[in-house]
Amino acid sequence: MNYAAGIDVGSTQSKAVLVNEARAIVARALIDTGANVRRAGQRALDELIRSAAVGRDEIRFVVGTGYGRYKIEAGDTQVTEISCHARGAHMLFPNTRTVIDMGGQDTKAIKVGPDGDVLDFCMNDKCAAGTGRFLAGAADVLGLTLDQIGDISLKGSRPIRLTSVCTVFVESDILSHLAQNKTVEDILAGVHEAIATRTVGLVRRVGAEVEVTFTGGVARNVGMVKALENKLGLPLNISPESHYTGALGAALFALDHVLAEKRDVLDIAAQPAVWVDQ
Repeated sequence: MNYAAGIDVGSTQSKAVLVNEARAIVARALIDTGANVRRAGQRALDELIRSAAVGRDEIRFVVGTGYGRYKIEAGDTQVTEISCHARGAHMLFPNTRTVIDMGGQDTKAIKVGPDGDVLDFCMNDKCAAGTGRFLAGAADVLGLTLDQIGDISLKGSRPIRLTSVCTVFVESDILSHLAQNKTVEDILAGVHEAIATRTVGLVRRVGAEVEVTFTGGVARNVGMVKALENKLGLPLNISPESHYTGALGAALFALDHVLAEKRDVLDIAAQPAVWVDQ
């Protein structure tokens, strides 16, 4: 059996996915990226191999994507995370026409064609405002973990209004609301609502079309899902594989290469022998 792998090295976490020739997910890996981006890509691949119990020589092609894609020494080539998230979302939900990818450093809105190709995209790549890093900053100020804040935000009944979604000012903004005796629930409801408003602005720039698929690590945050659905007026596709969507798309691009190479070998083998007179 031949396998293909995709490695998505993000600013916070690195993900890897292994697929077989039937396009089925065989294994997945998730690690913290840490300070050494180059090492993170290799560690993600090592964990993938260990999890799948396959030999490195059985993985015929590797595609790197994400923030650190050019640092992945094991990668045979690189594909942008925009294309990989579109491809991965299309596999998980074939009717996907819009993708929202919210990561640690940026948020992307991607318009997707019927075949999973990218038609248009928009992203906030100037700063980390309204991204996973902003949520992490809010959690830190309140002494909570990222896993906690989504559920707590759903309990807020009167969301506060933030002055901005700048990661630099999130601490002072939240401390100001705490000094005014605002509840943690209302503060977090306001945080999620502010990010949703900013994200929907990106979506409208590419043209929101159903179905909308939410990818990236923040898709696991139920408060963010609810806030986005309220702002969009549409339900979001959420997969258990949402965190791995970029790596999945990369693995599918890698598999394209493996299958094309296999077809070439079969075509050569099927050609009739040519006898040459001596």
